[in-house]
Amino acid sequence: MADVHNKITRSYNMSRIKGKDTQPEMLVRKFLFAHGFRYRLNVKTLPGKPDIVLPKYKTVIFVNGCFWHGHKGCKYFVVPKTRTEWWLNKIKDTQKRDRENEVELNVLGWKVIKIWTCELKQEKERIWKELLLIQN
Repeated sequence: MADVHNKITRSYNMSRIKGKDTQPEMLVRKFLFAHGFRYRLNVKTLPGKPDIVLPKYKTVIFVNGCFWHGHKGCKYFVVPKTRTEWWLNKIKDTQKRDRENEVELNVLGWKVIKIWTCELKQEKERIWKELLLIQN
């Protein structure tokens, strides 16, 4: 199946996809701040440049997009019908990098929390409870 956009339009559309300050990230950040957590954003010195870092609790939070990080079993992760092999390789590389970063962070003594965007839509309460456990 051919792409519905030409290369220039597709390139422009892809360039508009944000990597920081996404709506799911902002939701998590607002919750954390409202509950007294203070954090740092996108710390470059840590593996994987975590979205949110809670230094006091030695915890990092990654807010992962279901498509970009290949969330298995998620209705929001649909493999594109065009350039399928290329996309699968890209997503597989992202997953490999995620695993490597998580291992490195664990070795450095950091706790890693992954929040999927679909969880923010479906299971807000469970996530909030998990985040509140950080304090203990």
